[in-house]
Amino acid sequence: MAAGAARAADALTPDVIAEHGLSADEYQLLVAVLGREPSLTELGIFSVMWSEHCSYK
Repeated sequence: MAAGAARAADALTPDVIAEHGLSADEYQLLVAVLGREPSLTELGIFSVMWSEHCSYK
């Protein structure tokens, strides 16, 4: 699989972001922190760290 195809498969849609429990504001904060769009793996890591259960915000 080409790199572009792999990136397209991991596209972060608003639905995927919401499924990870992040609001639009939280997602924009994540983009600002990283200085780029997060990968799907990074989105998962931040969604756990920023969850109510862990509360590492």
